[in-house]
Amino acid sequence: MTYANHKQRSLLSLLLSYFPGTRVRARKWGIEELVILLLFSVGGILQAQNPVPAADQGRPIMFRSATIHVGDGTVMEEADILLDEGKIVSVGKDLPAPANAEIVDARSKHIYPGLIALNSQLGLTEIGAVRSTNDQRETGGVNPNARALIAFNTDSQVIPTVRSRGVLLAQITPMGGMVSGRSSMVQLDGWNFEDAVVGEDDGVHVNWPRRNSWSWETQTIGENKNYPKQVTGLMDFMKEAAAYCGTARSGDRLLKLEAMCEAIAGTKNVYVHVNGPREIMHSVKMVKEMGGKPVIVGGHESHLVAEFLKRENVPVILMSTQSLPDAQDEGVDGPYRKPALLAEAGVEFAISHGGYWQQRNLPFVAGQAVGFGLDYEQAIKAITLTPARITGIDKMYGSLVEGKSATLIVVAGDVLDMRTSQVEYALIDGRQVDLNNKQAVLYRKFKEKYSRE
Repeated sequence: MTYANHKQRSLLSLLLSYFPGTRVRARKWGIEELVILLLFSVGGILQAQNPVPAADQGRPIMFRSATIHVGDGTVMEEADILLDEGKIVSVGKDLPAPANAEIVDARSKHIYPGLIALNSQLGLTEIGAVRSTNDQRETGGVNPNARALIAFNTDSQVIPTVRSRGVLLAQITPMGGMVSGRSSMVQLDGWNFEDAVVGEDDGVHVNWPRRNSWSWETQTIGENKNYPKQVTGLMDFMKEAAAYCGTARSGDRLLKLEAMCEAIAGTKNVYVHVNGPREIMHSVKMVKEMGGKPVIVGGHESHLVAEFLKRENVPVILMSTQSLPDAQDEGVDGPYRKPALLAEAGVEFAISHGGYWQQRNLPFVAGQAVGFGLDYEQAIKAITLTPARITGIDKMYGSLVEGKSATLIVVAGDVLDMRTSQVEYALIDGRQVDLNNKQAVLYRKFKEKYSRE
């Protein structure tokens, strides 16, 4: 093959990799034609890219006369908030504004801390049905050394759609196996994962065995006879890790055991994915015996052991209220009422929605809980300050307090109400984020199309 033909075939192969359905006969295309086609193709690809990450805050910004939801349960009516150099300078009424400040009239608007999505695969998967776009799980059953952070794709087209609903931070979480790996906290407007990270490797995720299992053969729920064996296997691994971490080491490093050291020492969380009341109590006791700091994830029946969780000071990341009842004798409104029941019992809890694109409905999941007894400001806290506290980033994020990061949203309407919520401003560390996204582009496109008919 000549050099010219080789270049021709290479360009053709590149085009076909982007457009696998294209049928092109190489012998009918010259180098010049292929180059032109490639340029047009790349232009089309670039048009589909996400908005460019925002530039650093250039001058002070003052939002005036807004209703400010601090995130800790406090509400300030007709108040001002001044932001400068990516931080909150002051919050209060009739604040003086610097001479060079940008003044934004936020009268009748609501300002909230940036919402935080926990237990999310945002940026780890793009299209659930396309395996090559999924990077949320490793092969094997025990992978504490797997770090979700390094797989986080800041160019995911799902991220802007989630961001447009006010979700500005997320816990990027691995899945699968008995020990899935380590999650990290990221802000959702970075060039790469190193820009995005705000809380690196905040904890290890463990999938606790289930006492009961579903039989496809009999179509019934029966006892999981392997439960004791599965729990023993998990605890044996944790004991091995504790022995490895607690002694002076020489020779080869054992990465799977080393990755457990902070969790065993209690300096990072052990996120236990578990739902049943007996399993919750069992897992908490076992993790604490090892010296770990447990956090319940899922907790579908955590309200049944709320007194135990309160006494043991164990927080819960409660998954979506928009689900079916977990037990045959549970009322149809059971999932909606669980946040209110945990709040009444004094259990620290956050609300999550799981998945990746589903996180754009996070504020509405919290809003649904308000309709079933949860106090409004407690619902805001459950998707702002409490997630920040659980994951250890509350010194900078989660509430609108002087000195913290200027990460917030300005909303026309109620952020928890899908009918009225309209996020007009979103700032991450003082940088004004572009709220445009693929879904908004498609909406405008087809609105224009049908308005012509």
